[in-house]
Amino acid sequence: MITTLLFGSFLVMMVLGVPIAAALGLAGTAAIAFAHLGVISVPTSVYTGIAKYPLLTIPMFVLAGTIFDRSGVAQKLVRFATAIVGQGKGALAVIAVVVAMMMGGISGSGPAIAAAVCGVMAPSMIRAGYPRPYIASVIAAAAATDILIPPSVALIIYSVLVPAAPTTSMFAAGIIPGTLAGLALIIPVFWLARKHNLGSKLSHEPRPPFWRSLWDASLGLFAKVIILGGLRLGIFTPTEAAVIAVAYGLLLGMVVYRTIRFRDLYSMLVEAAEISAIILTVIALASVFGWALSTLSVIDPIADAIIHSGLGEYGVMALLVVLLTIVGTFLDGISIFIILLPLLIPIATAYKWDLTWFGVILTLMIAVGQFTPPMAVNLMVACRMTGCTMESTLRWVMWPLVTMLLVVVAVIVWPDLALWMPRQMGF
Repeated sequence: MITTLLFGSFLVMMVLGVPIAAALGLAGTAAIAFAHLGVISVPTSVYTGIAKYPLLTIPMFVLAGTIFDRSGVAQKLVRFATAIVGQGKGALAVIAVVVAMMMGGISGSGPAIAAAVCGVMAPSMIRAGYPRPYIASVIAAAAATDILIPPSVALIIYSVLVPAAPTTSMFAAGIIPGTLAGLALIIPVFWLARKHNLGSKLSHEPRPPFWRSLWDASLGLFAKVIILGGLRLGIFTPTEAAVIAVAYGLLLGMVVYRTIRFRDLYSMLVEAAEISAIILTVIALASVFGWALSTLSVIDPIADAIIHSGLGEYGVMALLVVLLTIVGTFLDGISIFIILLPLLIPIATAYKWDLTWFGVILTLMIAVGQFTPPMAVNLMVACRMTGCTMESTLRWVMWPLVTMLLVVVAVIVWPDLALWMPRQMGF
C-alpha cells in the first residue's frame, strides 16, 4: 500500500505537470507520513542530501562554463573546428558536434552546452540552409556527450552517491566513451546532411587558417589540460579544480581577451546561481524520495527478483538498458540516479560489475535521455533557441539515438573503453 502511494502519487503529479523536484519531495513526504516514520526526517533528508563537500563542485563548474561562454572562447573554438572540418555540405553540422565536445571539457552540463552552442552555431547554420529541427536535434545530441567528458556534473553526482567510484576515477573513465560518442554522432549527422543536401548555401566560404585558429583556441583548450593534469598529478581535488577553472576563465575573459568587464560579473554569478539552485533543489528533494525508498524496504524485493529472474548477467544488463531508455525519456539524470541507484547498485554488486564502468553506462543512458522526447532537456533548450517544436525533430533525432545506443553496447561489450584510462592514470 505504501509503495503504491509512493510511486502512484509521484506519477500522478508528473502527469499533472508538477515540477519533478516537487513531485519527488511531496511523494516521499506523503509515504513517510503515511508510514508514521516521522515527518521530522524530511528536512533532515533535504539537508543531508546536499550537505556533501563534493557537491560544491557543481556551482563552480557551472560558473566556469558561464565565464568561458561569455569570454568568447566558444567563437574561437568554432573557428578552430572550421579550420579542421572545412566548409561544404554537412560541414557546419559536424563543426557543431566538435565544438560541443570541446566545450564539454569546461562546463559538463548538457543543457548549458546546448544553449552555448546554439547561440554560436544556430544563426550560421540557418543561413546555410539547415532546417531548424535538424539543427536542434544535432546540437542537443552533441551536448549530451558532455555529461561524460570531464568535468561532468552527472559523474560528480554519481560519485557522491556511490563512494566506491571516486570522482577522479569517474572523470578518467568518461574520457574515451564520451569522445567515442561524440565522434560516432558525426556519422549520422554528416550522412543526413549529405542525403538531404543541407548546408550548401555557405559552402563557398574560405576555410580559416589552421595554425592561426589553433593558436587563438589554445588558451581555451588549455583549460582541459589544467583540470585533468592537476587531478592526475594530485595537485588539487575535483572541487579545487572547479575553482581553478573559474579563476582561469576570469583570467582569460578579463585580462587576456578583455571581453568580460567587472559589471558583467554580477549577471554571470546570478545565471550560475540559478542553474546551480535548480540542480541542487532536485538533489535535495529527490533525497526525500530516496530516503523513503530505502527506509520502507521497497528496493530490496525488486532487486532480488531481478537477480533471481533467470535472465543471466547479460539478460539483466539488457533489461536495465531498456528500463533506463524508457525512464530517461521522462526523468532528468539527477532524479534517475537518486531514485534508481538504490536498486541498481545491489544488482551491480551481485554480478561483481565494476562500479566505475557501471556508472559510465548509466551516464551514457542518461545522455540518451537528454535528447530523446518527451523529457529531453537538451532538446527543449535547443528547440527554444532555434524556434522549432520538439515534435518536428522526431524525424532527425532518431538517427543520433541509434548511434548513441550502439556506443552503449560497445562499452558494455568492451569494458576497457571505460576502465583503461583510470588504470593508466592511476585512479
